[in-house]
Amino acid sequence: MDEPAAVQALGMEYVNVPVGARDLNDATLDRVREVLAANRERTVFFHCASANRVGGALIPFLMIDEGMDEEDAIEIATRVGLRSPELLRWALDYTRRHLPAN
Repeated sequence: MDEPAAVQALGMEYVNVPVGARDLNDATLDRVREVLAANRERTVFFHCASANRVGGALIPFLMIDEGMDEEDAIEIATRVGLRSPELLRWALDYTRRHLPAN
């Protein structure tokens, strides 16, 4: 399936932010946050094959940009599909380093 073409045919914008083993870095989460923040007023279809990576990548946005506490952000990420301890550690490490000081 040509995902970009299908999305564009439906009148939506297609944005691809790869989140794979080689992409578990700050730049990836910076980009995810940037895309989500820029589209706050729009419906965003944010997906991967299992939703595991979506759940992990969503945590920094929920905590840093939406002000959610860690427990609630993890609960949402888990409901979305997060199952990987590695992705959880990646997301929380990034978030803790980027949260504004109280």
